[in-house]
Amino acid sequence: MKFEPTDRADLAKIGVISLLDLALFLPKSFEDSTISNEPKNGDVCVAVKVWQTRRANGGLLIINAFCQTWDVQIKIVIFNAKPWHYGVFKRDKEMILHGNCTFNYGSYQITNPKILTKTGQIKPKFKADLKDEKIATLIAKYVTKDNLLGEGLNENEADFLLNFQKADSVSVDMLNALKSQNAGLETLKFVEIFNYIKKLSGKKTHFLNKITELFSIDEWLSTLPFTPTNDQKNAINDIRADLVSSEAKRRVVMGDVGSGKTLVILAAALSVYPKKAILMAPTSILAEQIYTEAIRLLPKFMKILLVKSGDKNVNLDEPCFIIGTHVLLFKELPKANIIMIDEQHRFGSNQRAKIDELVKDGEKRTTFVQFSATPIPRTLSLIQSSLVNFSFLKQMPFKKNIKTQILQNSGFSAFLAHLRSEISKGNQAIIVYPLVESSENFNYQSLSEAQNFWLENFKNVYITHGKDRQKEQVLLDFRQNGDLLLATTIVEVGISLPRLSTILVVGAERLGLATLHQLRGRVGRNGGDGYCFLYTKLKNPPERLVEFSNTLDGFKIAQIDLKNRQSGDILDGTAQHGATFNFYEYEENLAGIAKDRLESLKNKTN
Repeated sequence: MKFEPTDRADLAKIGVISLLDLALFLPKSFEDSTISNEPKNGDVCVAVKVWQTRRANGGLLIINAFCQTWDVQIKIVIFNAKPWHYGVFKRDKEMILHGNCTFNYGSYQITNPKILTKTGQIKPKFKADLKDEKIATLIAKYVTKDNLLGEGLNENEADFLLNFQKADSVSVDMLNALKSQNAGLETLKFVEIFNYIKKLSGKKTHFLNKITELFSIDEWLSTLPFTPTNDQKNAINDIRADLVSSEAKRRVVMGDVGSGKTLVILAAALSVYPKKAILMAPTSILAEQIYTEAIRLLPKFMKILLVKSGDKNVNLDEPCFIIGTHVLLFKELPKANIIMIDEQHRFGSNQRAKIDELVKDGEKRTTFVQFSATPIPRTLSLIQSSLVNFSFLKQMPFKKNIKTQILQNSGFSAFLAHLRSEISKGNQAIIVYPLVESSENFNYQSLSEAQNFWLENFKNVYITHGKDRQKEQVLLDFRQNGDLLLATTIVEVGISLPRLSTILVVGAERLGLATLHQLRGRVGRNGGDGYCFLYTKLKNPPERLVEFSNTLDGFKIAQIDLKNRQSGDILDGTAQHGATFNFYEYEENLAGIAKDRLESLKNKTN
């Protein structure tokens, strides 16, 4: 179903791009000017005759009148009355009023009514960037029974939407029932997700893959100094299958911190040898750690290059595995057979757009793999919507035993005792502050305000933050010699700290769950007990923090984040959060039914 060009331009102003978008563009209210023959509470339209007016304090105008429609006395109340009100509501004046009616103290009362010159009309009110009359005209033009059935709706769904958009007494009753009783909500939810999946199936592009002749990695896997988990092996096999597929694939490999994503990265790079593999990490520390592991674990015949910020005149043609940060986006990179992004949620929308350009290779596309401990809601939505393939690393090489606790002021002394105990065992701790400097609009101490307390009470305290030019060296020094690190969220992704057992996040409610999960993942990297404290000044911590504290499962945390933040614009990705749907909720199992309906529709068409 296509709109005419001029109509398409108008509809784009209100976010309508499909017929079902338009059918689901429901009125927020109706202006009903049909005479209300029976007394009732709510929206009414009646004929009245004024017999007395009275001014009250605060610009209140009280009018006693006779309701000719109902043959009863009625009161009219106008707040903040203007001069023209006193001129209009004169004794013996007859008029038609439209407004909200209530029964109070033995009589009916209409508050702030409109005076009508015409009756018998029901006008939809949309509250949109297009005139109500124009929207109603477009709905009448395109939203027909045949068109709705042609989109794949059944008779009941089509009739429901047509009745809602008819702008008659039935439509008014349907809207009131939807608002008060959720009547018809299930139908709206289904049509919305069905419409979404229809658009998604058109959005999903199919490109030829840059097919790779796989290099055998069996011998390499057998000689590793550890045994890969089954999840690691499955993820590696998934990527190798993508590399030889005729259709280009995009894959998300999702695994908690410490689940062994680095091994999967190295196996993927070796799989395309002697062709090129490219990996981008969000920080130079993380890039260096992966490079170190690559040098340690990959065969010596594989030439590996680490590209850091400031490196000039680097030879990118010789190495078969190139590792770097987003600085790679500004290099003339050779064409690769696989492109990988680690901790992809740390890359901005503009950087992801440049990465998408790298994937293009003429009419073909390069296999693209994203790695994440906890995806932002939009990425999880992409997974659920089948725009990307996914692999999960749920098995941990080391069993983690991390206890998460919401910390309030009353528990601070106990936290200090815990901190001293852990340090005495040779363990390390991090205190994460949301700000470096103080702010009038912030009710937590900043890093600079709090540092004196820690320096006075603890030894071997290191301090760094995002603007610190020496931060990478500070982190390295802390790993070797430190007891306590004061930092901002720059430690979310980065250096491996085997002795780190405790992390405290100040103002935890101000951070997203993806960030909190990454921060918590810093502790207990090599097994053993780990402790994550979420400090808040709120008397009643948000439910999402409570839910976060009760699970270590990254996928569940992403689901919680998705529920709270919502997914944003999945179809174009410009917004990273915010509502995609008005009626449908991700937790509901309607998507599978809608997909089946769409598949059935396609089969009939074929």
